[in-house]
Amino acid sequence: MTDEHLSNSTFSSFGLPENLMQGIEESGFIACTPIQEKTLPLTLQGKDVAGQAQTGTGKTAAFLIATFNHLLRNPVEEPRKPNQVRALILAPTRELAIQIHKDAMTLGQHTGLGLGLAYGGTDYDLQRKRLSDGVDVLIGTPGRIIDYFKQHVFDLLKAQVVVLDEADRMFDLGFIKDVRFLLRRCPPPEKRLGLLFSATLSFRVSELAYEHMNHPQSVQVESEQVTAQHVRQVLYHTANEDKIPLLLGLMGRMGAHRSIVFVNTKRDGEKVWSYLEGNGFKSAILSGDVPQKKRQSLLGKFQQGELDILVATDVAARGLHIPDVSHVFNYDLPQDAEDYVHRIGRTARLGADGDAISFACERFVYSLPEIEEFIGESIPVARIEEGMLADLSPPVARPKRKFAPKGRGGGRGASGNSARRRKSSP
Repeated sequence: MTDEHLSNSTFSSFGLPENLMQGIEESGFIACTPIQEKTLPLTLQGKDVAGQAQTGTGKTAAFLIATFNHLLRNPVEEPRKPNQVRALILAPTRELAIQIHKDAMTLGQHTGLGLGLAYGGTDYDLQRKRLSDGVDVLIGTPGRIIDYFKQHVFDLLKAQVVVLDEADRMFDLGFIKDVRFLLRRCPPPEKRLGLLFSATLSFRVSELAYEHMNHPQSVQVESEQVTAQHVRQVLYHTANEDKIPLLLGLMGRMGAHRSIVFVNTKRDGEKVWSYLEGNGFKSAILSGDVPQKKRQSLLGKFQQGELDILVATDVAARGLHIPDVSHVFNYDLPQDAEDYVHRIGRTARLGADGDAISFACERFVYSLPEIEEFIGESIPVARIEEGMLADLSPPVARPKRKFAPKGRGGGRGASGNSARRRKSSP
């Protein structure tokens, strides 16, 4: 995090509970980011907030600190059953839910508040038992949470805080009916703190906020640029057959020590991975059909530096905070302009510098005008010079995948069984 990215406000100036402040200090947080500086004075007074800020600007800490403060300052009315949660935090994808839970464990480690995590794809019975034993804060994806709710594993009658993270993504993935279902089972808006955070506040997201929140204060932290200011963007116009040689050539030149290569399809991801491995670049694939435990293992290795390169579909475009990502490569230009912003936001996190390199090939160049219109600027174009295309060694063969048997909690939907009836998570 750079000083330029921070405000003049410090967390110690807010009069937070001592046990919460201890977790904040141990996390290394001293000064607030702009979104934290603008939202915390409101949320700490119990006011609902609909907040918008660029990715990587500290939204998660903003709503977690507000949530913990509210629960600590407002003891729950008795009697309360053990399985009645006090705060509900909804995220659109498994990876984002896991990341929020990880941050909550750190920030709230001295508060004494119990945390629960619920998401599809794994650990169905373990998650169920944890919730039935009782948690204060429930974090998860809508479908899996509804699954447990309908089984009466927990209820929301004592919910004091409700948080929606990446609400625009909830719409994109078709989860908004599930979100509304859960919100209607909570106490009325005037009896709870409502927080909504998103990278974009579209009309439909604002409508959701005003329908299910108590006169929310709209807070926006935006620079003149839609993309993060410290990302150096460059675009190469390339033939389809030159994309692999150009990718490997640039990686060799740039010293891309921790890179994410975004592709639009799993098939392209496997092709890129096979050439990377065949040419001495240690890498792994992260896509929607990779089992959840393996996803977490791959992300852990990437975060710890055991993997140099992650080849990913848009499953990794949002919500993942991976420190020190030096380069993002758009091997395929995304077909949705907003996804471009979220992809390149994986680098230059919290004010650091980073590079975003995009290939405008014959297949996906048609997305370029929409992307540039959305970000409000033209992406600088660089020429492919002599010697930039690498001489390739043969690709390695992709190991055959072992598919887990289908069963309860093992489906592809981001949110468990009920998600199978809707659009699946990436």
